Amino acid sequence: MQYTYRTKGTCSQAIIFDVEDGKVSNVQFLGGCNGNLKGISALVDGMSIDDVIARVEGITCGMKKTSCPDQLAQALKEAKNA
Repeated sequence: MQYTYRTKGTCSQAIIFDVEDGKVSNVQFLGGCNGNLKGISALVDGMSIDDVIARVEGITCGMKKTSCPDQLAQALKEAKNA
């Protein structure tokens, strides 16, 4: 199933991703640091939702209290509870 999550407090505006059988795939960030976010997307592809959340939740960006990876964790938590 495909999800779209509107990010909060980051340079990216949204994250689009698929979840099938508890696995994350096709992660796309709209906006943000292109190369870094492509790297994150490639690294999490095929991982379980829980593993991705455990690895990226709480990561900050500069002086911000969140980051694009942290927002991905929030998006996955929301999708998991949907």
